[in-house]
Amino acid sequence: MEHLARIVKAYDVRGLVPDELNDEIAESLGRAAAVELRGSAMIVGRDMRRSSEPLAAAFMRGVRAQGVDTIDIGLASTDLVYYGSGKLGHPGAMWTASHNPSQYNGLKLCRAGAEGVSLESGLAEIRDRILRHDFPLAEAEGASHQDNLIDDYAKHVRSFVDLGALQPLSIVIDAGNGMAGLVVPPVFEGLPIRIDPLYFELDGTFPNHPADPINPANLVDLQRRVVGTRADLGIAFDGDADRMFCVDEQGRIVSPSLVAALISKTLLERFPGETILYNLICSHIVPETIEATGGHAIRTRVGHSFIKGVMKETGAIFAGEHSGHYYFRDNFRADSGLIAALILLEALSEARGTLSQLLTPYDRYVQSGEINTEVSDQRGTMERVAEAFASEGDADWADGLTLNGDSWWFNLRPSNTEPVLRLNVEADDEATMAHVRDRVLALLQD
Repeated sequence: MEHLARIVKAYDVRGLVPDELNDEIAESLGRAAAVELRGSAMIVGRDMRRSSEPLAAAFMRGVRAQGVDTIDIGLASTDLVYYGSGKLGHPGAMWTASHNPSQYNGLKLCRAGAEGVSLESGLAEIRDRILRHDFPLAEAEGASHQDNLIDDYAKHVRSFVDLGALQPLSIVIDAGNGMAGLVVPPVFEGLPIRIDPLYFELDGTFPNHPADPINPANLVDLQRRVVGTRADLGIAFDGDADRMFCVDEQGRIVSPSLVAALISKTLLERFPGETILYNLICSHIVPETIEATGGHAIRTRVGHSFIKGVMKETGAIFAGEHSGHYYFRDNFRADSGLIAALILLEALSEARGTLSQLLTPYDRYVQSGEINTEVSDQRGTMERVAEAFASEGDADWADGLTLNGDSWWFNLRPSNTEPVLRLNVEADDEATMAHVRDRVLALLQD
């Protein structure tokens, strides 16, 4: 258990197999999660990594040892586990390392109703219970069940759009050998959408490219196929298929902020006056679009647990993150890349033009993308940057340092897991963005 403190992260468990994460730790995680999440049963899914099946089996042994039943749904996407948790009213567990390389694995947990579990809302207690070896004696072992939720999940995802509005579109989908290869086919079955599948074979060794579409290098194959086949657009999912990224018909990468703005407008036209959340590294086009469409925009910190909490408090219908996570109130406030993809396709169908044309009104600003810099003193470095820009904008410390200038803004946030600061810059034009970006990066040098 010596690695436990290191592998329990801000929002999940993530570590190298078997050096940091093995069957013994997985079983202990199951016992502690069964106690802390307090359900009569737990839904358990897993991704396609070679280590996922034995780790999930060990975890379920631990859950049952504490007198809690397990519902094994087998291979699944993370949002399929969230759906099961919300629909059946039990806590959920997903064994996945998402976009990380094949030698990693991890665990995402939620309470009944798909309510998020983070370090501040249960993970710390689970970790500490394991370290104390504090497992109450159960009266009897829990029972083992199996269930297949994919068909019901597919119907649920499709319920977010008017299926009759969908036009015959040609799209390329890159599953990255991840779980989108399992869940995309049943969701799109019977729809007037022609799918050109890239890397739909479930393979946890990721033989083609890492299942990490936030990295532009991993979108090259998708871009090439879209342009080569003259497809209407391309969509890419990460390893556990909860994040969605896309490229337009010209093969250009679309900022997730533009997708969030488009989804916001689409939902507000259907449900006027609703509240929508966006995290503080989203482009300003997101709150501007929400307000212009008659909605109420609320800014949040980065991270699913914060967003789900604010959604619960405010009743927000939707929330978007610049990292490609899209949350829906009617999806138990959980994120789903597939729901976001279908709404995007519905909007494109109704526009009857190209994706680049549809997104042009939202493409007003220039963004740097996220730039990571290793620093030895995160807080001290941010304070140095704040002092250097003190006369040029208002500082906001809600989540790292955000500074708003006349025609630019930037956010500088510390990583939760490594000695890194993450910089995002946005400006009205390329020259201003580059100038602010380079000034901040110069200040980050120790």
